[in-house]
Amino acid sequence: MNCTEQERQKNFGKVYLVGAGPGDPGLMTLKGKSILECADVVIYDALVSPAILAMINPHAEQINAGKRMGRHSLLQDETTQLLIDKAQDHAIVVRLKGGDPFIFGRGGEEMAELVKAGIPVEVVPGITSGIAAPAYAGIPLTHRLYSSSVTFVTGHEAAGKYKPKVNWQAIAHGSETIVIYMGIHNLPHIIEEFTAAGLSLETPIALVRWGTRPDQEELIGQLGTIIEQIEKTGFEAPAIAVIGSVVKLHDILSECRPV
Repeated sequence: MNCTEQERQKNFGKVYLVGAGPGDPGLMTLKGKSILECADVVIYDALVSPAILAMINPHAEQINAGKRMGRHSLLQDETTQLLIDKAQDHAIVVRLKGGDPFIFGRGGEEMAELVKAGIPVEVVPGITSGIAAPAYAGIPLTHRLYSSSVTFVTGHEAAGKYKPKVNWQAIAHGSETIVIYMGIHNLPHIIEEFTAAGLSLETPIALVRWGTRPDQEELIGQLGTIIEQIEKTGFEAPAIAVIGSVVKLHDILSECRPV
């Protein structure tokens, strides 16, 4: 993308929903980086790493719309309206979202509202943490000897959504590897549901915090022990949970983590 004068002279703006990836700046897409370098306004989430924010055009207006459990800088409706308002006055408006905009990032909701308002919009996919964090921890989500299927599921659901809750007992047997986003606070209930569905308490589980960043942390255990381990270590969100036999490969592959 080139920051041409012609682009900036348009009488309407365009919103880009850009996936920032999981944190490692090397995992930011080339397209996403080039758009950040041209941006007039960037509205970013709390989980976007400082290294990614450093890529933003230094003359751009930067707005923190970050959402963390119990601490919302902007309500979702306010964020969407802000995008619409900024597009009236600026050529290139970026909604910078951690991971991928369409994987538990509410990008689909924001895009639909922008389309409804007549605002040009484009999505730029990013690498989602549910793939990247396990990879950096030496855990392949699929492996010919351990797993040929993966389920991605959120552990933190919105109130008033189309279904009252995730059917955890169905998820338990839906695939050989389960990846849970935003599930640390709800993990005791999730494990209770899994074991009620017949999963063994010895089923391996890995928690990966701040995946792909220099301060990445991992906690490896089993369904029957992981809650006690969390309490002993003080392990906290944000983290990805990986459940299944592929977690056994952590001990072998984690020494080869990216640098």
